[in-house]
Amino acid sequence: MTMDPAASPEPTEPHRSAEAPHPSARRRRPPSRLERGALASAGGEREGLDWLGRPPEARASLLYRTVRLFARFVLFGLCRMRIETSGQEHLPRSGGYLLIAAAHRGWMDPFLVLHALPVEPRAWFLGSAPSTFTSRLRERFVHRLGGLLPVWRGGVGIDAHVASARAVIANGAVFAQMPEGTVSGPPGRIGPFRNGAALIALRTGAPIVPLAMAGTEELYIGRRMASRVLSPTSARSLLGDAWDGVLPAEGSREELELARDLTAAFEALLGPAVEELQPGTVDLPSQPRRLRRRLTWLFLRPGRLDRGDP
Repeated sequence: MTMDPAASPEPTEPHRSAEAPHPSARRRRPPSRLERGALASAGGEREGLDWLGRPPEARASLLYRTVRLFARFVLFGLCRMRIETSGQEHLPRSGGYLLIAAAHRGWMDPFLVLHALPVEPRAWFLGSAPSTFTSRLRERFVHRLGGLLPVWRGGVGIDAHVASARAVIANGAVFAQMPEGTVSGPPGRIGPFRNGAALIALRTGAPIVPLAMAGTEELYIGRRMASRVLSPTSARSLLGDAWDGVLPAEGSREELELARDLTAAFEALLGPAVEELQPGTVDLPSQPRRLRRRLTWLFLRPGRLDRGDP
């Protein structure tokens, strides 16, 4: 028989001395940003431009330049990591374009993107709010620094992200996306792409710059990584004769089918480039892998190093 909790007697409280504070009187830490229910009740699950509250700037602030220099010192100086980047001659001279990057395998990937790009125009990422906002102090710092437009899983839908992309492009900055949406996947090969990046590309009509990356699935002192900027393209060019250039109604089945075709074109373009880059990032078995687990999961929820297929 199940008792009604409200009808059960309260337990007798043990005797406490006058000097001992009651546990409820102790100062409690504020709820974690990862608690979605607490955030929802407080109106905290804001995404994109609604969270940013200002136009996404293309100019690099002094804070951004300082943090970028410090990150380079830590990554390349202290950790002796190496990134071989090629194809930068393909980058447009100004911003206002979409950057589609893969394979997405860890927290280092945004740094590979930034390493391939000039300081200006700035890049703005759609990023996971739960994994980034682990404290309110960190959220405030990221808000001031800029570069992130947060996404909550199961959030407000594609319209907010399209609005973010349009604002970034209109301001002459770079809107960066990683269509895999997860860091789980095999090294040296892309995982399945989600359709969000393709929908954004269709609705904005912006130029597209693909970026292939490899070597970020595990990190350690002296790790080698690689990236390659591919030739700029567009949704129209990638779809070819499969699209007559007329945009379907937003939210229609026709738009979704067109986005799926464009997603497949993204995969066909970036997949071989990632596979070509991977061998140059593989170290010999005798290579020391100091701090491998700590660095690999530094800003992520710890998991298996041999993540395998998604």
